Amino acid sequence: MAASSYFSIIALIFLTINLNLCSAATTGPIHRPNGRNTRFIRTSCRTTLFPNLCFTTFSKYSTRIRGNPRFLATTGLSLALNTTRSATKTLATLSKRHGLNRKDAAALRDCVQQLGNAVDELKDSISEMSSTRRGNNKDFRFRMSNIQTWVSAALTNEDTCMDGFSSAGKHKINERGFKIIVRGRVRRVGRLTSIVLAFVNRYVAATTH
Repeated sequence: MAASSYFSIIALIFLTINLNLCSAATTGPIHRPNGRNTRFIRTSCRTTLFPNLCFTTFSKYSTRIRGNPRFLATTGLSLALNTTRSATKTLATLSKRHGLNRKDAAALRDCVQQLGNAVDELKDSISEMSSTRRGNNKDFRFRMSNIQTWVSAALTNEDTCMDGFSSAGKHKINERGFKIIVRGRVRRVGRLTSIVLAFVNRYVAATTH
């Protein structure tokens, strides 16, 4: 494939990424935040590994979250799921493009599979969260433990995706093009999932002590 055609594909995918990121971040109406709700988001984000990304992402939903650790965790799970789905679709499309060497193509397919597993684990987490109710402390702890396990597994799958891709061969066009896209998408998904895991852990700590 000619370099000009390849870069045209890359430009198209970058446009798709921007559109997907916009749709992934909109899981419902975003309301104007107030000071107390925004402070809760900022304080919560300080306990994560990526406080700036966290605040930029979740401050839009501060009125919906309303200073509630449970709402913070559930909103985070939904955002992580949407973002991971978006990344999976983008990388699946990219894996079907011509011009990839065999090692890169295989690594990219493995990455898509790992992200697909992460999607399933996040879906299970959301379903379990909707079933958790405080009152039966033993059942609550069991369900929250499941959620912690699944979100941790999703994060591991995302890390594995990046590790496998990093070991693929390096080629000048591929390295500047689709590898940048893959790393950017997977890095964002991994960081968001890490933030959500921190929120889930905080919710568990707040309700079981």
